[in-house]
Amino acid sequence: MATLTRLRPSTGGTVKRRKTSRIWWRVHQWTGLKLSLFLSFIFLTGTLATVSHEIDWLLQPALRVSPASVEGPVAWDRIAEQASRHPNVKRILDIQKPVASAFAAQVLILRANGDYGWIYAHPTTGALQGEGHYVGAARVLRNMHRHLNLPTAIGVPIVGALAFLMLVSLVTSLVVYKKWWRGFFKPIRWRDARTAWGDIHRLSGLWSLWFVALIAVSGIWYFAESVGLAAPPPPRPVVAPASPAVETPMPLVGDKVAAGLAAVRATDPSLQIEMLIFPTDKLGAFAFQGQRGAMLVRPRANAAWTDMASGKLLLQTDATDMTLHQRISEAADPLHFGTFGGYWTKIPWFFCGLLLTGLAVSGVMIFTQRIARELGEAAPSFWRGSWTGMGRWRWLSVALIATGFAFLPFLFILSGE
Repeated sequence: MATLTRLRPSTGGTVKRRKTSRIWWRVHQWTGLKLSLFLSFIFLTGTLATVSHEIDWLLQPALRVSPASVEGPVAWDRIAEQASRHPNVKRILDIQKPVASAFAAQVLILRANGDYGWIYAHPTTGALQGEGHYVGAARVLRNMHRHLNLPTAIGVPIVGALAFLMLVSLVTSLVVYKKWWRGFFKPIRWRDARTAWGDIHRLSGLWSLWFVALIAVSGIWYFAESVGLAAPPPPRPVVAPASPAVETPMPLVGDKVAAGLAAVRATDPSLQIEMLIFPTDKLGAFAFQGQRGAMLVRPRANAAWTDMASGKLLLQTDATDMTLHQRISEAADPLHFGTFGGYWTKIPWFFCGLLLTGLAVSGVMIFTQRIARELGEAAPSFWRGSWTGMGRWRWLSVALIATGFAFLPFLFILSGE
C-alpha cells in the first residue's frame, strides 16, 4: 500500500522576501536617522525661508503699508526719484515690487560708506518710509538653508546632497510600507507611544509624498547646477555705461526711469514688472523684469532692457523662447519655495515644510521607542535617542550646523553691517 506523504510548502521564498524587506527597512532607517539632526535643521530653515519676507514685515515697521492706500501699479519712477535724493545713498542697485498688498516696495542701495541696505517706499506715492539692514530674516534664513553661509560653490553641493537621501528615503518607504495607498485615511492608534509615533510618521509621510518628491527633485537639480550643469543665463544687451557714472545723485533719475518705463509699456504692455535693476559701471541699461504669461519662471526670465541715456528699448527676452534646460532652471525656485501662486501656494508650502520637519523628528521617535522596547527599558528622550542613533554621523551634523552659525557674522561683514 502506498504511503502518502504530506508536502510542506517551501518557505524559501518567504524567508528571502523577509530578508529583502529587512534590507529595505535598514536603508530607510539609515537615510532618515544618521543625519536626522542636519536634515531637521535644513527642513526647518527652508520652511521658515518660505515666509521669511513676512518675518521681516513683522520686525520692520517701515516695511508695512495700509493696503487701502495702495492704488494702481507700482510708481517705479517716483520711488527711484525719492530714493536718489535720500541722504547717504551712493547708488541704487534695484527696486523690488511689494511682496503683498500690505508691503512697501524695497529699494536696494549702496551707501556712501560702502554698506548695503534697504529703503522702504510706498508703492503708489513713492514716499520713503524708512531704512533697513541688508541682512534681515529673509537673507539669514535663505543663506543658511541654501549653503550654510559658506561660499556657494561649497555650501550648495553639501546641502543639495541631502536631496539624494530624501529620494532614497521616499523610495524605500514605498517598499517597506506594503500597500501604502490604502493608508491615507487610517486613524492613528493611541494604544502606546511606539504605535502612535509609527502611525503619525506613516500618515504624515503619505500625505506629503508629493511634497517630498518635489523638494527632493528640485534639491537634486540645485546640486546638479552647483557642479557645473547650470543652464546658460538669459541674454542681455551690450551697451556701455552712460556718462555721468551710475552713482547717485543721478541727474533726473526719475525721468530716466519714466522714459524707459514708457518705452517698455508701449512695446510690451503685457509685462507685469516685478523688479527694476539699475545700470552698473559695466552696463548702461535698465532691466525691467517680471512675468509675461509663461508659468513657473523667475522674473529674470522675462525682461525688457532700456538704454539709460536715451530711454530706448534695447532688448526683450521671453521665457517662452528659452530652451528646456533653461525652463527647468527657472522653475526650480518657484516650485521649491512655492512662490508661483502667492499666498495660495506659500501657505501650503509652509505647512508641508513643517510636516516634512515633523517626519524627521517622528522617525527618530520611532527609533527610540523601538530600541526601548527591545531592551525592556523606558524610552529615552528625543535628543538622547537621536544622539545615540546617529552614531558617529552625529559629529558631521553638529559640524555642519555649527559651520552655518560660525559663518553668519561674515554675512554681516560682507554687507558692511
